[in-house]
Amino acid sequence: MQLDKVVAYHKALADPTRIRILILLAGGELNGQTLAEKLTVTPATITHHAAKLREASLINERRDKNTIYFSLNDYFLKGNAEAALRLIYRGADNKEEEDMEGTLEKTRESVIGNFFTKEGRLKHVPAQLKKKLIVLEHIVSSLEQGQKYAEKEINEFIKSYHEDFATIRREFIMHQFMYREDGVYEMNPPEMWAKWQRLS
Repeated sequence: MQLDKVVAYHKALADPTRIRILILLAGGELNGQTLAEKLTVTPATITHHAAKLREASLINERRDKNTIYFSLNDYFLKGNAEAALRLIYRGADNKEEEDMEGTLEKTRESVIGNFFTKEGRLKHVPAQLKKKLIVLEHIVSSLEQGQKYAEKEINEFIKSYHEDFATIRREFIMHQFMYREDGVYEMNPPEMWAKWQRLS
């Protein structure tokens, strides 16, 4: 099992200054100079810690002329925390998941039947989040765990299902099915995937 993404998330949090930055950003977007003043550190220190937080997808950056503004990436912050909990408690959850497995499988099969042609092409990306996650999971499961893919390879793979590869590629990243580093894509471990099974 790959644990590196969950570990990277916790490493990014394992610093008092970075925790303080996140606490301040929970109140809204702030620029680097303001963060430095509030924490009584140098702007260079903020730049260093912000880079670590950005690498772990915990914050977003926005440039306005010569000023960089930071904000929380709520989706990844909460998603990674939940992924760690799922990883830890997955054994305890097995009984409950087994009880629901039949119903969930019927839901999955229904969505796949409605949104994919007999040839396996995606008709369109569902608007409803639960159905969208089922569709994304179905597509990404055809990739190889642990395999690294160039962006061109991912584009060609997605195009075998649907022409709008840019949107689907972005959805893979947003919902943590995959992560991207230096233009190289790799599947996250399933424990980190956004779970449609937990949605009503």
